[in-house]
Amino acid sequence: MHIIFDVRHLYYLPQYLPVYHTLLKQRAGKASFVFYRGIHDSIIEQIIEQEQLTFIWVDNEQQATQFYLKQKASWVFFANSFPFLDQVHQVSQSVQLGHGIGPKASYYTKSDTATSVRFVEGQYRTNRFNQMYPNDTFVDVGFCKLDPIINNETQGFDLANIGLDINKPTLLYAPTFYPSSIECFPANFPAQFSQYNILIKPHYFSLSKEKYKKQRLLLELWQKFDNVYLAKVTDYSLVPFLASADLMISDASSALFEFAALNKPVIWCDFLKLRWSYRGIFSYRFKKRMDQDYGEYAEIAVHAKKYSQLQALVEQQINQPKQLEETRLAFAEKLAGKLDGKASERIVSYLQQHAS
Repeated sequence: MHIIFDVRHLYYLPQYLPVYHTLLKQRAGKASFVFYRGIHDSIIEQIIEQEQLTFIWVDNEQQATQFYLKQKASWVFFANSFPFLDQVHQVSQSVQLGHGIGPKASYYTKSDTATSVRFVEGQYRTNRFNQMYPNDTFVDVGFCKLDPIINNETQGFDLANIGLDINKPTLLYAPTFYPSSIECFPANFPAQFSQYNILIKPHYFSLSKEKYKKQRLLLELWQKFDNVYLAKVTDYSLVPFLASADLMISDASSALFEFAALNKPVIWCDFLKLRWSYRGIFSYRFKKRMDQDYGEYAEIAVHAKKYSQLQALVEQQINQPKQLEETRLAFAEKLAGKLDGKASERIVSYLQQHAS
């Protein structure tokens, strides 16, 4: 069995790698990775060497499609929609394996163009997909990105090694790129939380896209504080950050739900920097961007309506980490499915049983 992983963006990789490692461990087949050329090629080359990946480079999706047609693999994995699926399906079956479990409506609409199978996190979301797309195939496997943490295969960061204090509680600030809370934080944010280590893991787009330059200016300013570790582009995986932190601060990010699924306390920032086209009479655009369950999901965290509330909430949740435990555990199945560390095994098993 030959599997190809389409890595259109580097942040897709942490979802693919647990499947890849399970494939190797079970000697169930071989795998190739398709990387798209961009501004971080040298960093991707380091990751390729570290993980010892079989790979090719492409410039665009047309080139990727030509490779797929030539290889005729058993399965091609995509993390999002792909414009040339009809051609891929002439020679291979396709998989959609989403990179996150957040509250954005795009989680569902990226299945408007059907892959041969989409692996889904939990029965609730599987049922919704079956209602939305009754002629397509959805299989509940769980959220394989968390398998390495659940199976104790990753211990997170050595805090001392990255310049932080092992005696301090560790906060993780992991905002999304849009709509984001980053620009609502002050320049001296880390100084106001000097009694904590602060890991900052912004979205890949915040670090790489020109339109988010203002976000980068703040991030680079915060990086200068002694209690801060700002993720580099080489820190492409959120998993070590999830494993290392005691509490997460975030906004409407998939990261927030991944952390909560590990039964750790979360503070949800309701204050966001919205473009004018998402405010006032255009606020419907923001609501459209979010999933219908957005309001219900909000119960998984305590909420900071404005930045000035953040400090007291952090102190409260650090001192009382079990306050929302019952709610987190109740939502974990709905958000991430079965959290037993075997999601990757279920994926590989399905691929073997249904390989053409």
